[in-house]
Amino acid sequence: MDVVSDAISSVRTGRPHSNRLRVSGSWCTRIAAYEGAGFHVVLAGDCWLLPEGGTGIPLGPGDVVLLPHGAGHVLADGPVDAATAARATPFEEAGPGDALSDVGGVGGVGGVELLCGKYRLDRSRTHPLLAELPQVAHLANRADRPPELRAAVALLADELDGRRPGSSLALPSLLDLLLVYMVRAWLARAATGVWPAVLNDPVATSALRALHAEPAAPWTNDSLAARAGVSRATLARRFTALVGRPPMAYLTWWRLTLAAARLRDTDAPLAAVARETGYGSPYALSHAFSREFGTTPGRYRAQAV
Repeated sequence: MDVVSDAISSVRTGRPHSNRLRVSGSWCTRIAAYEGAGFHVVLAGDCWLLPEGGTGIPLGPGDVVLLPHGAGHVLADGPVDAATAARATPFEEAGPGDALSDVGGVGGVGGVELLCGKYRLDRSRTHPLLAELPQVAHLANRADRPPELRAAVALLADELDGRRPGSSLALPSLLDLLLVYMVRAWLARAATGVWPAVLNDPVATSALRALHAEPAAPWTNDSLAARAGVSRATLARRFTALVGRPPMAYLTWWRLTLAAARLRDTDAPLAAVARETGYGSPYALSHAFSREFGTTPGRYRAQAV
């Protein structure tokens, strides 16, 4: 596994949910803040998105918007100010849900067609890479957009139109791919930020790949430095400066994050979770887990159900 994949898989729960909407005329709908990540793909037409406390963003065909922290926002047929946004129709009251819907106005040819959806995320252990994402990541349909994101949007549009056999499996899988591609596209184009710099540094990236590929391995600063091809001092200096914590501190944090995900998502015995995350015994894991989370693994698992 790589850092981006692990960062997403450690917090993602359940399956993504999506609605395909067709709207026309004059319309304005408000989507409340959500404990997860939201997204919109403009399949046809033009509209505007106004995030809470932000400025309006014009959207056109093929544009993709990721709201990684579940920020509340307004979608409308045109520019909208704060006063208009306050009177927007709540999304839950605007359409029948999963069906191809009309939200306000009169639906029909020539309107706006959107794929709107949400990913369920457990934010209790959000990886700093995801925490650094902006409230709104607008990935416009430009010529320099990553080809895999463009392909994912096209495949989604085809799958939605075709209603082919197997679509109930294909659609969630494509939505999972879309999330990875949206995060990857933001990282590739970000002019500033900690994690774009981390993933562009060969030493930090090599060390992170090793830790994420083998989190249960008996890593030391010396063995990790050897894997990265640098001295122990160089690794400690560059890794800590970029990632924000020393390599072994990051490894401990990541092992406990993985343990929490395993406790949340599976019924694996504590001994198995301990082996998978580099702890020599259930007692050792329980001690470290309680120190980090303020609760025992058993209680954490019971509360996560």
